[in-house]
Amino acid sequence: MTESEKTTLLTVKHEIDSDSEANDPNYQLVTDRRTLRTRYLAVKNLIFDERDDLSSIDSAKFKSIVNDLESLHQFVLKPREQIADAEALLDITNTLLTSVKATNGDGITISDFVDSLVRDFAKQSSRPDGRTLIDWKKIGIEYSDASRSSRGCRTMIGPMDTQMKQRKARRKRARLVENEQPAEVDDTDIKKKTNTDINMAAMFDILRKHRIVRLEQLVLNRNSFAQTVENIFALSFLVKDGRADIKLDEKGIHLVSPKNAPTATAIASKEVVYNHFVFRFDFKDWKLMKDYIEVGHELMPHRD
Repeated sequence: MTESEKTTLLTVKHEIDSDSEANDPNYQLVTDRRTLRTRYLAVKNLIFDERDDLSSIDSAKFKSIVNDLESLHQFVLKPREQIADAEALLDITNTLLTSVKATNGDGITISDFVDSLVRDFAKQSSRPDGRTLIDWKKIGIEYSDASRSSRGCRTMIGPMDTQMKQRKARRKRARLVENEQPAEVDDTDIKKKTNTDINMAAMFDILRKHRIVRLEQLVLNRNSFAQTVENIFALSFLVKDGRADIKLDEKGIHLVSPKNAPTATAIASKEVVYNHFVFRFDFKDWKLMKDYIEVGHELMPHRD
């Protein structure tokens, strides 16, 4: 490069008047971006012109061009500048690759490879014919450094004295006797009522007795959070079966009253329509409900 090219890469001298548009910061920024791309073009032309000398050992042009690219790269901001930077690196890479291929010719030949093996891995032989022997163990040790494989003996992993497993003899099926019959299933347990059915019956009796009650009084068990949840569960089945009705009064209080279950015809004709809602209830709600209902006003009995 000439002395003028070694000056600051982004400095541009403009001899313009103070009233010109160069005083505009935007104009100056555009000019600097354009100058940067111009400098990249100059470096690419230099790589093409000096491609024969870049691969020389005593040439300093390669290092100078790389330093120029590093300096230009510090100012790259826009996509067009990034493209120019990548193209310059590609050009210098292709130039060096072409130079190496031209110097190396066809690459390593078979003769070169064999000569290298004999030179580096030959070992003394006592054979009468005087043939040269190759130390394959030494080759393996050298190769293991490149392949990262450990040196040593490779063996099977696991016990070596395994024995063949004996197959179990199949049991012969006993022949059925003519008078044998399958055992009868006892369905008495199926007919027994579940705890939910018992709770539903007790709750419905309370509803028929009181006709209309507050929901909190009906489900609350002051001594057991679990039984309170079970009472809510039983009430949900009564409502689902159409045997209980929940309404809101003018004060927003939930009132529960008994009712006759609808007929199948009324359900099929959609004369009866169910409305469902989600009843949120957790341990904190249970504690608030205990404070809200006076002691002794609970309707469902405690179950042992």
